[in-house]
Amino acid sequence: MKSVDPLHGVAAFLAVADHHGFSAAAEALGLTRATVSAQVSDLECRLGVRLFHRTTRLVRLTPAGQAYREGLGDLPGRIDAAARAAQAEHAAPEGRLRLSAPGDFGQHFLVPWVAEFLSLHPGMSIDLDLSNTAHNLIDRRLDLAIRGTLAVEPNLITRRLGTAPLYLCAQARYLARRGIPRDPEDLVAHDLIHFSALRRGRVWIFERGEVRREMQIEPRLELSEGWAMRDAALRGAGICQLPNFLVTHALRSGELVRILPDWSIGSIPLHAVYPDNRLIAERVKTFVGFLARKTKAEPDLSSG
Repeated sequence: MKSVDPLHGVAAFLAVADHHGFSAAAEALGLTRATVSAQVSDLECRLGVRLFHRTTRLVRLTPAGQAYREGLGDLPGRIDAAARAAQAEHAAPEGRLRLSAPGDFGQHFLVPWVAEFLSLHPGMSIDLDLSNTAHNLIDRRLDLAIRGTLAVEPNLITRRLGTAPLYLCAQARYLARRGIPRDPEDLVAHDLIHFSALRRGRVWIFERGEVRREMQIEPRLELSEGWAMRDAALRGAGICQLPNFLVTHALRSGELVRILPDWSIGSIPLHAVYPDNRLIAERVKTFVGFLARKTKAEPDLSSG
């Protein structure tokens, strides 16, 4: 028994459905109208259903044709993506990579890393958006995002890169003037600098062993960027919570002092997220692998 190619006629069907006619489909495929019509007829015969209503003026999908078209989805796009992936398998990554990352992480780590990456891959270019907004990757046509939380839309792959612990700190002169808090409740008597984009709102959480305290705070100053919070703290504006990598140097120099070090106030998990389109572009895979190596080697980012 002669086997039948299950894809025979599918390209012709898709072209007619998407171009709304046999002549336009034939032109798009580089075939004759008669060939396209014959292939669609063969497909209908094999499926045992009529896929199109045909008149002298109009070609439209039947209900069965509509269901078949929806079932095929973005088959042409996936075929093209598969071809590109196969061709790029042994090629050096190239093209433009569009990504977003939180501003503080980007300024402190990502910009230097991007410069190094570009020197290693001359065929690559990068469009980097530094923002605390968790953009929808599909809507913004982003290849990749670095996120500090897992507010991730469906159909994204998530890869953990590392964790940045949070420190509570303030300027040494501020503490000399206002006193050093010995317990989380002591913070109510202080000026507090708060990260305005915190998803849980004006709540600071403290943990020590089995003890957990959640404090509703009234900040004296709210800012949307960590570097701005650090600069405000360095100028004596109050007490702030910041990732360790933003304050390590100031803590070592004594400009800032860590407060309540025996209490944990949480950490920022860092993830790379990118669309799950089955065939990940070589430039995305290469850059994510590079990021994983850089974060693993960074002492201010734990791998946990």
